[in-house]
Amino acid sequence: MKTYIALLRGINVSGQKLIKMERLREVMTLEGFVNVQTYIQSGNIIFQSSESHELQLESKISELIFKYFGFEVPVRITSLEELSWIRDNNPFVAENAADATQPYIAFLSEIPPTDRQNDFEQLTFAQDRFIFKNRVMYLWYADSAANTKLNNQVIESKLKVKATSRNFKTLLKLIELAQF
Repeated sequence: MKTYIALLRGINVSGQKLIKMERLREVMTLEGFVNVQTYIQSGNIIFQSSESHELQLESKISELIFKYFGFEVPVRITSLEELSWIRDNNPFVAENAADATQPYIAFLSEIPPTDRQNDFEQLTFAQDRFIFKNRVMYLWYADSAANTKLNNQVIESKLKVKATSRNFKTLLKLIELAQF
């Protein structure tokens, strides 16, 4: 059994796509996932599975959400190893972070082609900054995540990939919880 983390995109936001975490844990256990736990209401699921293909896990979880809750939700599977790599390769580590949530991490469904990354790097987002690394973007917001134009919708639109973001504090908690 391997430990995975599923990151759901766009649930429990502004009364849309409501999923109670207790019910989600029940459903995932019923569908064969093991040691299922959730963290906060924004769709962070830690679980174990004998499945070794992340794309198949993403499809299975997305399908079970549709089956039990009636709507489609993009799912990004990650692992403890990837989360640890993201933490250890934080390019903003030298920043003076009075805000423990910085940086934010946009988890991408795939590595965007170089030409799309290059085009994206030509865009200006006030004083907000970003850095591509593998299947993630590190995001540093000059003001706050609530006031930025560098959001998941823009990332998805310009890069033609799915994206879901978490703050650094959440990333650290997920790493802690995934260490069974």
